[in-house]
Amino acid sequence: MLFVFRNSIRYTVTIFLLFVFLGISAVYFSNDTNYDSYYQHKITKNSSALLVISKVVKEGTYAYKYVAQVTQIDGVPSRGSVLLNVEKDSLKTTFNVDDSILVSADFTSLKPPLNPHQFHYKQYLARQGIHQQVFLKKDRYQLLGKGRFSLRGFSAIIRAKINTALQKQAFSKNTLAVMNALLLGQRQDLSNELRNAYTNAGAIHILAVSGLHVGILLLLLNFLLQPIERVQHGRFIKIILVVVLLWCFALIAGMSASVVRAVTMFSFVAIGLSFKRRKTILFSLISSAFLLLLVKPMFLFDVGFQLSYLAVFGIVWVQPKLANLFNCKYWFFRKVWSLCSVSIAAKMGVLPLSLYYFHQFPGLFFLSNVLIIPFLGAILMGGILVIILALSNILPHFITVFYNGIIEVLNGLIHWISSKEAFLFQGIPMSFLMLFASYLFVITLFQVCVKFNVKKLRYFLLSLLLLQGVLWFEHLKFTSKNEFIVLHRSRKSIYGVRKGKALFLKTNQDVKSWEQITQIENYKVGEQLDFVELQPATNYFKIGNQDFLVVDSLGVYQVKGLKNPIVLLQNSPKINLARLLKTLGPKKVIVDCNNYKSYIESWRRVCDKNRIPFHDTGEQGAYILKF
Repeated sequence: MLFVFRNSIRYTVTIFLLFVFLGISAVYFSNDTNYDSYYQHKITKNSSALLVISKVVKEGTYAYKYVAQVTQIDGVPSRGSVLLNVEKDSLKTTFNVDDSILVSADFTSLKPPLNPHQFHYKQYLARQGIHQQVFLKKDRYQLLGKGRFSLRGFSAIIRAKINTALQKQAFSKNTLAVMNALLLGQRQDLSNELRNAYTNAGAIHILAVSGLHVGILLLLLNFLLQPIERVQHGRFIKIILVVVLLWCFALIAGMSASVVRAVTMFSFVAIGLSFKRRKTILFSLISSAFLLLLVKPMFLFDVGFQLSYLAVFGIVWVQPKLANLFNCKYWFFRKVWSLCSVSIAAKMGVLPLSLYYFHQFPGLFFLSNVLIIPFLGAILMGGILVIILALSNILPHFITVFYNGIIEVLNGLIHWISSKEAFLFQGIPMSFLMLFASYLFVITLFQVCVKFNVKKLRYFLLSLLLLQGVLWFEHLKFTSKNEFIVLHRSRKSIYGVRKGKALFLKTNQDVKSWEQITQIENYKVGEQLDFVELQPATNYFKIGNQDFLVVDSLGVYQVKGLKNPIVLLQNSPKINLARLLKTLGPKKVIVDCNNYKSYIESWRRVCDKNRIPFHDTGEQGAYILKF
């Protein structure tokens, strides 16, 4: 029908409207809350729910964590996902994927972040279709055994058998953790020290089964199966085998969202490569992204999805042009530069976005990638061979020792690179506006460098002006801010005065510098502060015409001439709040989490009775007063 439009504008508008309709439809139909069978529409206070474990999440300090599907409410079929928290003391063994559990517990909403610029865990889970959570103790659930069959459950069984076989071998704890991450897509066993080392070395992508691993596996499979092309219909047979083997790897790696995205993307790329045309590969990437977003539209907001596609687009678009900049007659140097150009192209694609999300730049990423990626294919293939031999109970001891040594060398190299802290640039601010302007600048700069002409130069200068304009706008925005802030922290008090790009901080914590307080680092980066100073805590101070009084465990609040202050209660002072309200007539009462909960509830009732505004940082988040 679209082809009857001869006018190109009508055709373009029609295509645009079609894509908008497809996008809206995909978002609507993928959202469980839009269905009558959604569990929140059926649940009551005394309801029982049948849950099926769909994913095992990294455990917390006090609880095991899972993502579960709600299949029934009071025996009525339902749908939807919840975050399941199971108290550690109440479990003898952990749950597995596809386990069915009958629970009788309250479903509670997830809390938003309580401090500015804190990671928005509620929003992160909401984009995965999870809007509530359940906390379970041993008397509030019944394990019913295995539920329905699923590919993820089958994958979990395979991984469990692989882990059992590997644990019988002489691998060290760190080697097993890295093998699980590299080959099975499971990073739960990685120690915080090892995870931070890979992050600081700019090599954390090595431990996430995603585009890098699947891309290397695709190249290896293309090389190993190349002889098949010599037979009749060999190219077609080879493509089928490559795609099937990629999905077999996805099954072993857990069928997680990142693995499924990567394998889908490179399945399209494998088909595109068979045509031996570079533009076909680009169209394959676009097609795979379109298919994934059509099925799971919220992938668009997933950090892994964004980084994977930007990295691959950077390689496809930028790398060939970078590789041509250096021509050498020696094969070794050509290969080294080709590898370097891949790393640079991928980093160009993801640098602004990684700064936006993580606010740090590993200066030695280039070194870690050049030293590790050439051998990553061999490590992957060696690991797959080790797994096959271990499952068959025929893994020779010398191979175990050799492979364990390779992983230990890899870990040692990563620790050495990450120890060079002078090359790790942290706390780099990057707003959404700056992200947009930075990508325009990078794209236009690259275009000018590749092929110079006046039109491209004009676009580059416009992007440079836009970047400078954003920098100027944000400088004015943050230098004009003045505010009093009380941050939320469990059993601690943190408050301070922000003047422009400087923060003067007061706390009752036993710390020598503000860097030891994680909430301040997030606030400093998000607000683009230049200076933070830790000052001794005082019980009275004044900002402009507003008095502030801090009442601590001593309970002293009789200050001569003090009227209508803002009162901050901390350290659970034993005071008669009604008398304080009558004496001082405060404009507002603020309590942080360095108070007993029973005291907070009692103070809330007194303030409500006297119609005094009351702010609890544990419920309402940080208190910010602009002046």
